[in-house]
Amino acid sequence: MHALTLTELAQGLKARDFTSRTLTETLLERIAETGAALNAFITVTEDEALAAADAADQLLAKNKGGLLTGVPLVHKDIFCTRGVRTTCGSRMLDNFVSPYDATVVERLAAAGVVSLGKTNMDEFAMGSSNETSYFGPVLNPWDHARSPGGSSGGSAAAVAARLIPAATGTDTGGSIRQPAALTGTIGLKPTYGRVSRYGMIAFASSLDQAGVITRSAADAAALLQVMAGFDERDSTSVDQPVPDYSATLDQSLQGLRIGIVRQHFDAGLDADNAQQVKAAIAVLEAGGATVKEVDLPNLDLSVPTYYVVAPAECSSNMSRFDGVRFGHRAENATDLLDLYCRSRGEGFGAEVQRRILTGTYVLSAGYYDAYYLQAQKVRQLIAEDFRKAFADVDVIAGPTSPAPAFPLGDKTDDPITMYLNDIYTIGANLAGLPAMSVPCGMVDGLPVGLHLVGPHFSEERLLNCAHRYAAETNWHTLCPEAYR
Repeated sequence: MHALTLTELAQGLKARDFTSRTLTETLLERIAETGAALNAFITVTEDEALAAADAADQLLAKNKGGLLTGVPLVHKDIFCTRGVRTTCGSRMLDNFVSPYDATVVERLAAAGVVSLGKTNMDEFAMGSSNETSYFGPVLNPWDHARSPGGSSGGSAAAVAARLIPAATGTDTGGSIRQPAALTGTIGLKPTYGRVSRYGMIAFASSLDQAGVITRSAADAAALLQVMAGFDERDSTSVDQPVPDYSATLDQSLQGLRIGIVRQHFDAGLDADNAQQVKAAIAVLEAGGATVKEVDLPNLDLSVPTYYVVAPAECSSNMSRFDGVRFGHRAENATDLLDLYCRSRGEGFGAEVQRRILTGTYVLSAGYYDAYYLQAQKVRQLIAEDFRKAFADVDVIAGPTSPAPAFPLGDKTDDPITMYLNDIYTIGANLAGLPAMSVPCGMVDGLPVGLHLVGPHFSEERLLNCAHRYAAETNWHTLCPEAYR
C-alpha cells in the first residue's frame, strides 16, 4: 500500500480493497521501522490517527464520505494542531500544545484526512537545508549524507521515502519547492492568499504560503481543492471562487506559451541540472506548447531583497516569543531584562538569532529608508518583471535549484552560499505568484526539479502542465532503493 499515491489509496478505500485502519497501521509501522533513520518526524500521533481511521471506516462502510475520507497525511510542524505538540522545529516551542487547529488542518480533517503526525523542519522555517531544527537535521532518503532541502525537508523526505503519500508544507522563499526538487517529489506553492495562513506560525507574513508535497499532480490538485478558499480569520485571505483543479488536469498543452528566462541558464546553474531541465521543457514542447525567451532583468536582486524583507518581518513576528507571553522561559532570572535575554538566547537557534538581528538592524532608525524601504521598491520591480513576462507567456519554466542535493554541513558556515540555493524560487514569493516543482531527471543518482511559475491564481494551469509532463515521463515514480 505504501507505494500507492494518495488518489490511488482513495480509490482503494472507496472500493473497500482495504480499510483506513489497515492502511494507517501499515504506514505507522513503516514510520516506526524506517522513518527514524531520516529524522523526518518530530511527533507521531498514533492514537489520534487510529481513532480518525476508525471514524473514516465507519463512514465508508455506509457509502458516505468524500474523495479524501480515510487517506493519510502528515503536517509540517508549523501548523497548529489542537491537543498535539506544535514546535516549529524550535526549543522555544518545545512544549507548546496548541488549543486550536490551523485552518489548513481543520479543513483537511473535515474532509476525512487522517493525520499521522508532524514533520521535522528548519527552526521557524528559517533555513534551506533542514539543518537548523532543534530536533536535528533531516536526511535525504536518496543519500543520507545529503540535505533534503528546507524548510519543509521533513515533509519532503517522508513523502519521497513512501512513509506517507502526501504532506503539508509552507513556502516563504522556496521551502516547499526546493525540498521537493532535492527529493524527487512534487511541491506546490499556491498564490499568496489562496490558502489561509490562520494557525500557521508566522515567519515572514507577506511571503509565507501554505501548500503541499505529493507524488503526483492529481494528489496536489485533490488536496488544494480542500485547502483553498476564503477564510475570514486571515486578513490576507482572498475571497475568490475555487475552481475544480482536478477537472483540467488532462487538458491538452496545445497552444500553451512557455517562457524561458534568459537569466536562469547562467554560470550559476549546474550543467547537468540545466541539461535535465532543458530536456523537460522539450517534452512540454513536444506536447504542443510553444517556447519563447523572456527577461526577468531584476532576478539577481531577488535574494538580497528577500534577505531584507524576510528578516525584517521575522524580527517583528519573533518578538512575541519572550518567555513571558509565549515560549521557553529561562530559570532563575535575576530581573525582567535577564528573563527576556536568557529566554530568547536559550530558546532560539543561531540562524533565527541571525535573522532577528538582521531584521532589527534594517528596521532601525536611520537604516529603514536605506534598506527596508529600498527593498520594498525593488520587490515591486521584480513583481513588475513577472507581470510583463506573463503578457507574452502563460507559464515560466526553469530550474528549481542550482544543483542537486548537497552534503549536510557543506554550507552551514557560509550563509550567503546557503541563501543562494533559493535564487530561482524567491521571486515567486516576492511577487505572490503560484509555483510548482516537478521531478524532471536524475544527476549522479540524485533528483532534480523543473520549476513552473504562473500568474496569480493560475494553479489550474500549473497542475495541468505538471500532470501532462508526468504522463510522458516516469521521474515522479522513482523511489530511493532503500524505501521501495
